[in-house]
Amino acid sequence: MNVRNLRSRLLISLVLGIVVYAGLLFYADFGELLESLGEFNWALLPVVLALTSVNYVLRWVKWEYYLRLIGVEGLAKRDSFLVFFSGLGMVVTPGKVGEWLKCYLLKEMQGTALSRSAPIPIAERLTDSIALLIIAGAGVYVFGNLWQVFVAVSLGAALIVAVARHRPAAFALLSLGKRLPFVKRFIPQLEAFYESTYILMSPAAVISMSLFSAFSWFFEVLAFYVTLIGLGLDGNGELLLHSAFILPIATLASAILLTPGGLGVAEGSITALCQTLLDMSKSSAAVAALIIRFGTLWFGVIVGLIAFLILSRRLPSSATEAAPFAAPGAEPLEAQT
Repeated sequence: MNVRNLRSRLLISLVLGIVVYAGLLFYADFGELLESLGEFNWALLPVVLALTSVNYVLRWVKWEYYLRLIGVEGLAKRDSFLVFFSGLGMVVTPGKVGEWLKCYLLKEMQGTALSRSAPIPIAERLTDSIALLIIAGAGVYVFGNLWQVFVAVSLGAALIVAVARHRPAAFALLSLGKRLPFVKRFIPQLEAFYESTYILMSPAAVISMSLFSAFSWFFEVLAFYVTLIGLGLDGNGELLLHSAFILPIATLASAILLTPGGLGVAEGSITALCQTLLDMSKSSAAVAALIIRFGTLWFGVIVGLIAFLILSRRLPSSATEAAPFAAPGAEPLEAQT
């Protein structure tokens, strides 16, 4: 796959997004939804976007930390910023292929092998999931809803860290791979991939970045809280607690089901939970989902595409049009550094 193909995948996701929002319009009744949109305090939208922007910037700080952790040096902060935000522009691509776009761009900008940087998106998703669990934890205890998601993600995170940190098992698998004709040619890349994974999955890195991510994602919770206030709900501690439960659980559910950018799952979960826990009408709940998803997803996509446009002008045409966008750990040997 090459970067040009990402455009068609992005178009597919845009169509899927239109279908999802058309479904929300049908569910909520178009007339009532328009009425709820009119009742929203639009003066609060810049606040919502500012809060979600803080989360994006803090996630870039985490990206910088991971680059330093695996020994990537010499990349200017401006370039690192553009690379990271370019990845945000492709988060809605099917199959999560866009998640590794920033790793490909890092290779083009700085020469870091894909096999070395590809574990970073995995570490990001893992610590993000743990962070969302931390934020939603109080709500799970108070409301007792969807505790199965809490347990499943907790066990999954523990399993990933345990497997990544068990060197004997990893070396045994690599030794087995050396005896397999199709696999042995990729052993150098797989070894580099594992070494980065081992570093990124250290208990200190996972714990510190999970706590940092909890701080980061709480700004999106605040954005959702402001959205609900904009729809006329009373701003108090109980509403904040509900916000800290609804948004993380919806985000986790969409991550588990692997839909592009969480499309459909996140919007449906937010709408349903707002109706159930906040006693909101269909139209108001749907508007809450539409506004917060614009701030937490589509706003980031727009900013990311602008960043990618700026960055692509500085890359060779072969890099943005026809260069291979390989699967993690599968770049040709000459790509290793």
